[in-house]
Amino acid sequence: MKLKLNVVILVLSTIANLVLLPYQADASFNGNLKISINGLKSQKGQVCVTVFSSSRGFPNDGKRALQAECTKIVETPKNITFPNLKPGNYAIAVIHDVNNDGVLNRNLLGIPTEGFGFSNNPTIRTGPPKFGESAVLVAGASTNIQIQLQYFLNR
Repeated sequence: MKLKLNVVILVLSTIANLVLLPYQADASFNGNLKISINGLKSQKGQVCVTVFSSSRGFPNDGKRALQAECTKIVETPKNITFPNLKPGNYAIAVIHDVNNDGVLNRNLLGIPTEGFGFSNNPTIRTGPPKFGESAVLVAGASTNIQIQLQYFLNR
């Protein structure tokens, strides 16, 4: 009797593993986030992109970003890929860093003097968007998004 019970348990656990294995593999699958940045007014300077996995620090505190990258502008639209991201929601902030100082420069009134943009291209009125307004779901092998840069002041 005990041997039959062990065989039944072994067969059931094997079947359960075969049935659940694809779901376990999907849960740990990482993908690429491909970002196309449109609307650059010039190829001067660099583009800085920060990827946030939570609202902590979004969009201004690059030290709290999951990943960040600044690259020279050699083409428009500018394309940047962040590989190997776990499935989940991410918010992306982009600046056209014309003077290569790594920050979004502002005038005395606090108005940005360089181009900027966010994932989901939210309307900007009096301040930056919240994480939820800019969050995009990364799932599958590749997630493609487009970010349209905005310029408040002519450069």
